[in-house]
Amino acid sequence: MVFRRAQSLAASSVDLLVHRLALSRGARSRARSTTESLGPEARRRGLEEVAAFYERHEPELFPAPPPSPIEASETQLPEGGVRVELSWTSAHRSLDPAQRPRLDDDERNRRAVARLYLGGGRPRPAVILVHGYLGGQPAFEERAFSVPFLRARGLDVALAVLPMHAARGTVSRFGLTRPRFPSSDPRLTIEGFRQAMTDLRTVVAHLHERGATAVGAMGTSLGGYSAALLGAVEPRLAFVVPMIPLASIADFARADGRYVGTATQQHEQHEALEAAYRVVSPLARPSLVPSPGRLVIGARADRITPPEHAEKLAAHLGCEIEWLHGSHLVQLGRRRAFAKVMRMLEGLDLVPRP
Repeated sequence: MVFRRAQSLAASSVDLLVHRLALSRGARSRARSTTESLGPEARRRGLEEVAAFYERHEPELFPAPPPSPIEASETQLPEGGVRVELSWTSAHRSLDPAQRPRLDDDERNRRAVARLYLGGGRPRPAVILVHGYLGGQPAFEERAFSVPFLRARGLDVALAVLPMHAARGTVSRFGLTRPRFPSSDPRLTIEGFRQAMTDLRTVVAHLHERGATAVGAMGTSLGGYSAALLGAVEPRLAFVVPMIPLASIADFARADGRYVGTATQQHEQHEALEAAYRVVSPLARPSLVPSPGRLVIGARADRITPPEHAEKLAAHLGCEIEWLHGSHLVQLGRRRAFAKVMRMLEGLDLVPRP
């Protein structure tokens, strides 16, 4: 027990260091931001305008994506099966015209991509894996999600790439820069989640067209939020597993000290940000995934999306939490967590019992 506590403490220290270096915004960065440089009253009014705009457009938020011509390049794998590189033009169209140059018209972002690992034999169930912030590189995500293990247990796998990440990201002289989604501007973030749902639903449809017997989703951090939201807008999803998930952007902003002014003004900003993001919040929509196919994996030492995020999402989904004793980045206890996922899928008759 003492050793495990020491492991957890060390793991949480890694989270805190990376959070400070890569995720938090310094005073100079916030001063340059159009939204974060505003005073408390201007922020609140701006967020109320965002909420009102998207509430007027709520029926148009998540249309079913139209059939898209998808380019597919297949490679035989030495261990059997095939790897398929998919690319297609995202069908997303921003409701806010001001976001179209930033999102829709970005040539790299407009080209959606995914990588499939297919068994090559009889039809199998498939899982869409959704990476976290700064992720999306296939070589890394294969290891992060234990793709060989999932395939060996009878699943086909799809590695999806979120908007503005990895191959869809902005390139500088020094390589890929920090993704612009999510953004300090809620309008861009909302449109980014809308595009993510359009693209992920395109992958769901493509897997079904290829004969998948069922399709589910699993995501980490930002990808956990995205997977949970997908479960609330895509009726064909058979299971969903948010892992070390982000559950509330407003809560994340509060923990990161993003609000300004008095305690009352900061509370008002939190409430206004929750209201602005309600239209893309997995906590504001009932899940369409059958309840036996829901599971949340949290990490007790998580200092990036702390345990309260997993608890909130699990309470909303009405499902169990399987706890890692590690942190967001040092995920001690993964073997037991993935075994829990497999037991759930065995119970759904999606994968054979070992």
